[in-house]
Amino acid sequence: MRRIHFNGGRLDRLQRLVLVLAILVLAGGGAAGYAWHDHEKAMQRESAARTCMNAATPAAQAIFSYDYRTFDASVAKARTFITGGFIGEYAKTTAALKPTAVQVQAIVQAQVSAVGVVAVTDGSVEVLVYLNQYRRNANITGEKVDQDRVVLTMSPDDHGCRVEQAAAI
Repeated sequence: MRRIHFNGGRLDRLQRLVLVLAILVLAGGGAAGYAWHDHEKAMQRESAARTCMNAATPAAQAIFSYDYRTFDASVAKARTFITGGFIGEYAKTTAALKPTAVQVQAIVQAQVSAVGVVAVTDGSVEVLVYLNQYRRNANITGEKVDQDRVVLTMSPDDHGCRVEQAAAI
């Protein structure tokens, strides 16, 4: 039987080369995996931003509109657009507003003139809403317009996006 002998120095260099190549392949794979994950997160944020920006108009119009004749129905409709701690805050605000709205026969119709995304995180989207509130009541002649700017903090869910906070600016 014949034995094959390798030159010891040559084998060491080959082993080092294989080790260096293996490290480079692993590092390259890790970098590619990180880039893919980062890209996927960016695509998810972009999708959430688009979805929430589209949902901001009907949400803002429902939340900031009411009619004294159908106040409870207006509030119920708006609740379908909200989530989290904002549910309790909205309930408290509308409960305090109802007696005055009924007393002065207030009708407020909110119309969104423009929306834009302010910030996007992994869990929420901030949308700036330019909102005009056309209001009529027994104490004013004709119709008055209030121009408001509101930042809606929205969170994506299985049904689109819901408002978790609203802040006038």
